[in-house]
Amino acid sequence: MLTKTSVHNTKFQMPEFDVNLEEDILLFDKPYQCTSFDIVGKVRGIVQRKANKRLKVGHAGTLDPLATGLLIICIGKMTKQIEHIQQQTKEYTGTFRLGGSTASFDLEHPVNKLFPFEHITESMAQEAAHSFIGTIEQVPPLFSAVRYNGKRAYELARVGKDAQLETKTISIYNFDITRFELPYIDFRIRCSKGTYIRSIARDFGTALQSGAHLTALRRTMIGQYHVDNAIKPIIIEQ
Repeated sequence: MLTKTSVHNTKFQMPEFDVNLEEDILLFDKPYQCTSFDIVGKVRGIVQRKANKRLKVGHAGTLDPLATGLLIICIGKMTKQIEHIQQQTKEYTGTFRLGGSTASFDLEHPVNKLFPFEHITESMAQEAAHSFIGTIEQVPPLFSAVRYNGKRAYELARVGKDAQLETKTISIYNFDITRFELPYIDFRIRCSKGTYIRSIARDFGTALQSGAHLTALRRTMIGQYHVDNAIKPIIIEQ
């Protein structure tokens, strides 16, 4: 059985990069096990030292610590574009593991319930994926930043309290199965703002009369911006 994965322990440094200190949009390939705020903080420190003054620096969409991929950071006047960028279509790739669920729907928590998965065929998985395409209602994960009675849902979850989170309307434009090797299924999903891929993992498992959680997630695209063009932080071996 999988055990809890430690997070927030990846050390990295930024390579040299060109930046317009007045207005710029920078793309970064966020490493595994570091937070979006780790990247923003590092970039803020670099650009403010170059400018020798305080500058507005913000990101256009958080990635979970266990996710990798495209993180867009806006500098100066381009911070006004953050809301517009966040509204753009997003693309993710990753892996579901069938046969087990976790409290967070990913590897941040250990598997807490086992399910059968041997009955699942590739055609069943394809059919289940297709059923998600369109405008759907989704319940966010309890381990998320969604507010409930004035508090973040994850604050309640961490002390063992439950919260009946409201459904949110999202859109799934594409849901492709790219590898079928049970208990693992690789996918590519294009979706709207506000979509929780961890919740799709939960609901995908339920649709297949099993359970599922996320074992890998990578954001590859937001609108016209692609991770292939992103700056890659240098990981420091520990």
